[in-house]
Amino acid sequence: MTDLLQTAQLFVMQYGLRLLGAIAIFLIGRWLAGQVTKLVKRGMERAEVNQTLVQFVGNLTYYGLLTWVIIAAIGNLGVQTTTLVAVIGAAGLAIGLALQGSLANFAAGVMLIIFRPFKVDDLVEVAGTFGRVEEIQIFNTILATPDNKTVIIANSSVTGNQIVNYSTKGILRVDMVFGIGYDDNLLKAKQLLSDILTANELVLSEPAPTVAVMELGDSSVNFAVRPFATVANYWAVYFSVTEQVKLQFDEAGISIPYPQQDVHLVEANAPLFQGTAALN
Repeated sequence: MTDLLQTAQLFVMQYGLRLLGAIAIFLIGRWLAGQVTKLVKRGMERAEVNQTLVQFVGNLTYYGLLTWVIIAAIGNLGVQTTTLVAVIGAAGLAIGLALQGSLANFAAGVMLIIFRPFKVDDLVEVAGTFGRVEEIQIFNTILATPDNKTVIIANSSVTGNQIVNYSTKGILRVDMVFGIGYDDNLLKAKQLLSDILTANELVLSEPAPTVAVMELGDSSVNFAVRPFATVANYWAVYFSVTEQVKLQFDEAGISIPYPQQDVHLVEANAPLFQGTAALN
């Protein structure tokens, strides 16, 4: 009986303190993991990071730290943790390889949320698709196209291609070309185009619109007409200016020529040059 008590006392002395130490490590470590997670989430919220990303990173931070706390507590009991760490690492590698595409999309989503090349409601062109940004998710970006289609694009495709943001500056230049006939009064047409832009309330005065002769084409003299408008008014300006140009050109007697080509027919037996007959 005495030997049993001595063995029990020895066990308690040897492993009891380790068990208490492991419990203390776990409790203190869990508390510290929670505090670090709160600091990380608070910093991200101050930086106005997307709330979905805040929650995801917060959970990832907490459980990552908690895993190391548990390993430290087990190690304090005298258990060899090298094998356990190796197993966790191998499992993480296997999961990473299996979810390689998803992880790439996640990383791209984090980059989009942090660097913000665009935000919700911006008009953008990404991965060859034009539309309004409806939502930026961790793995995907959702666009609404002008014809009211919903397009879901993987974030790795978004960051891996050119991103064009039409809303960043707040205004856009509307590029239009109008042609008149060679027999029409060029200066009169130019003044009429300028008056049309000035009279349009949706056309911005600053930056000033441009009306200039762009090209002496095959069948017309072409004007470059380039007013500026807000993003929301882009198509309204395009349509209204086009309509007014047609109406006022017709009223002023200025023609908008059809594409045409002059064809000169030569008789089969006719001399190639007028001086051919004289030479003979």
